Amino acid sequence: MNFVAFERAKQGTGASRRLRNSGKTPGIVYGGSAEPQLIELDHNALWHALKKEAFHSSVLDMEVAGQTSKVLLRDVQYHPFKQLVLHIDFQRVDEKTKLHMKVPLHFSGAEESPAVKIDKCMVNPVANELDVSCMPSDLPEFINVDLSKLEKGRSLHLKDIKLPRGVSAVVRGSQQNPVLVSVVTPVAEVEAPAEGAAAPAAAPAKKGKK
Repeated sequence: MNFVAFERAKQGTGASRRLRNSGKTPGIVYGGSAEPQLIELDHNALWHALKKEAFHSSVLDMEVAGQTSKVLLRDVQYHPFKQLVLHIDFQRVDEKTKLHMKVPLHFSGAEESPAVKIDKCMVNPVANELDVSCMPSDLPEFINVDLSKLEKGRSLHLKDIKLPRGVSAVVRGSQQNPVLVSVVTPVAEVEAPAEGAAAPAAAPAKKGKK
């Protein structure tokens, strides 16, 4: 995915405010062996790009002054209540250095699983993204998780899924095999009495005092 940015000479609160008033968003590119670079982007184009999942989770091609470089989106600052991007940060990508990124999980096949189709269970995703480490060329836009074999009483753990080639999960602490998807058993219905069955006898009325 590619986008166009422009060099920005001025910095500071006043300069950033003037940029935003003119429909631009200030930003910065850092990392690698080069010095941090101040940039500006067209706000409307950026706003629409930020709605795309790939803009957040894949290596981007950024064009500045006719030169294209590989970057990752690292931080976005939004206005508290306006539809306005205040600032954006990108990190340069070194093709020979591993990345640490959060990659979205896409779930499929749940409706065909025995847990849902036969046992009428509910499938509940516990995680929507996964921390991964890989080389830039191996970074997936998303990881597909097949749920078609889920069964009642079972959960899907990290070790149950196959990661793309060159991609490894980053886990911390005691959660070496975290749950990604849980299966919720439906609440058992209370059985209604069969038709024709005798109703329970009413308790005898207590005699009143004379």
